[in-house]
Amino acid sequence: MKKPTLILLLATVLGFALTTASLSLLFTEEKQTNAQTLPFFQKSKNDADKTDKNARYAQNKPTVAATERNLPIPEHPSTLPRPEESPLFVERYAELIPEERISVQVYERCNKSVVNIDTRTTYNVFFLGEIDEPGAGSGVVLDKEGHILTNSHVVSKVDSVLVTFFNGESYPATIVGEDPITDLAVLKVHAPAKDLYPVVLADSSRLLVGQKIFAIGNPFGLERTLTSGLISSLNRSIPSRIEARSIKALIQIDAAINPGNSGGALLDTQGRMIGINTAIASQSGGSHGVGFAIPANTVSRIVPQLIKNGKVIRGEIGIGAVRVIEQDSVRGLLIRSLVPDGAAEKAGLRGPKIVKVRVPRGAFAIEVGSKIDWSAADIIVGVNGIETKKADDFTTVIDDHKPGDRIQLDVIRDGKRIQIPVVLD
Repeated sequence: MKKPTLILLLATVLGFALTTASLSLLFTEEKQTNAQTLPFFQKSKNDADKTDKNARYAQNKPTVAATERNLPIPEHPSTLPRPEESPLFVERYAELIPEERISVQVYERCNKSVVNIDTRTTYNVFFLGEIDEPGAGSGVVLDKEGHILTNSHVVSKVDSVLVTFFNGESYPATIVGEDPITDLAVLKVHAPAKDLYPVVLADSSRLLVGQKIFAIGNPFGLERTLTSGLISSLNRSIPSRIEARSIKALIQIDAAINPGNSGGALLDTQGRMIGINTAIASQSGGSHGVGFAIPANTVSRIVPQLIKNGKVIRGEIGIGAVRVIEQDSVRGLLIRSLVPDGAAEKAGLRGPKIVKVRVPRGAFAIEVGSKIDWSAADIIVGVNGIETKKADDFTTVIDDHKPGDRIQLDVIRDGKRIQIPVVLD
């Protein structure tokens, strides 16, 4: 073969090989680029029923059924009677991580249950006339009849209450009942049933420290704000606005709580209300502190009485005042006064005596005044077998009883411990 012919043949073979390699490389690069930009790998029809071994993809991809219905996959099936989530949530569901899905779903299903409460209190000020003092808080819808739950301190001693719903509609509200001891109050509005989205109460006795929680309220008037955190502790107590009493069995949370959050909903990951946000222990008065919520079981116990009676009917023992005293290694509550003809007086409990003071004047004694004999008063050291070292210990037990209930008091009288039964009024 001639030399020019051989060179031409070799060049042709080499050119074909280079062209084939270039096309193969170009196809490979284009395929990799498409795979990186697609949100999901496309599976063949034969592989559609096979389990995907890619954990991240399997976690995020929508199922065929969900795609057909155009609905998101519920991470936690909710018991709430809510309309379907927003189209944007459905559209973005696949790209959200599981924690985001839960947070968004809880907010979308529950934010319409939270209302904004505005109050007005009118004062007559000398030379200035009437002055209106505004107030604000949050509340939650209880039922389709228009009952709204909030804190007692939000609406106590106010002249008017206005409730604003998620759609911007506002309605005047009346106070059905309030209980300052538990800091709960119920309002009533005449709003259309279509605007009322009642919350679903959870069993707060089943809560665990460490559970994730969500708070929805109106801090600083910013409507339906969502914050999240954990249950930090359970069964906490804080001082009540009522003297010698405290609010007990509270849920301690680390979610941000600010002025205006009072009365808002505390929710679990399934959108059930586990409590009502009520207070924050903070040196600054802002969210940098410890938040507290009234548990749902307290709500379930108190609200029916507020709706029916306008107040909580508790048994009355008829003791006007007590004083903590420690005497001869005994710590208890010294009775300072009794309510005339009250349950305690009827049972034979003793308060202090008024002793007349006399001084001798020759053959006679002249009355110069009187003094209180505290040694005659009984010291309460227990009720129904529970020690009462503080006034709050005593009132807590009494508050759990109804009129007509019989309780047993342990008292120290004349240095001896005796038991006295008392029937509450």
